[in-house]
Amino acid sequence: MSSGSASDRLLRSPDDRFAARLSERRSSLALQEKLIRQERSNLDAAFQRLLAEGSVVQAAGAVVAARRRFVSGSGKSLAYATLLAADLGAGVSGVTLVDDATVRMVDVLTEVRSSDVLVVFSLRRYRRNTVQFAAGFAAAGGTVVAITDEPDSPVARVAQSVVVVPTESASFADSPTAVAAVCHLLSTLVTASAKGARRRLADRDRVARELELYTEETPAPGEAGRRRPQGRT
Repeated sequence: MSSGSASDRLLRSPDDRFAARLSERRSSLALQEKLIRQERSNLDAAFQRLLAEGSVVQAAGAVVAARRRFVSGSGKSLAYATLLAADLGAGVSGVTLVDDATVRMVDVLTEVRSSDVLVVFSLRRYRRNTVQFAAGFAAAGGTVVAITDEPDSPVARVAQSVVVVPTESASFADSPTAVAAVCHLLSTLVTASAKGARRRLADRDRVARELELYTEETPAPGEAGRRRPQGRT
């Protein structure tokens, strides 16, 4: 880990990070430039690491091989879990978002099978219930794929597959950029490899049209601005 990364990890709370990074007054343009520079650096570092380690490819294989696919996270990490579950569910079956509200962790843990996989997001400051859920899932015989920000984070210790993403930031909040990129990579690799994904996507499009879920089709190139909304008759 670099010295910059090490010092960043010492800033554990949003208040610590605000004091270290944003207490000095500067123009919005200067801060924006700094933020964009850091996010570009994060993405470059994330992609280089993922290519070198092959961790997303390994994780995708575990998700494709599973019969049931659970996705979970707590706090801010629930947003990443929701994003991944939405994209996975479009192309493969048996995807369940475990939000501990509509679908509770305790209910999942009572019925874990060896053919199940859990993709769990756990980023600092590492929610205790997430780590306990992942540990219980692994102990029950399921496969745990952890998406986290440290190779030795609490959830990484109980996972069979670990994807590490950088979250260094120039903001008071840890960066979500590389985490969102991993969601995109993982869902794409899984869908591309899953049997029946093309048929499932086509069926979803058909149902969406029948239910009139969307306001209108996306205009073809050059047509934007020329189409007018059509009212029902």
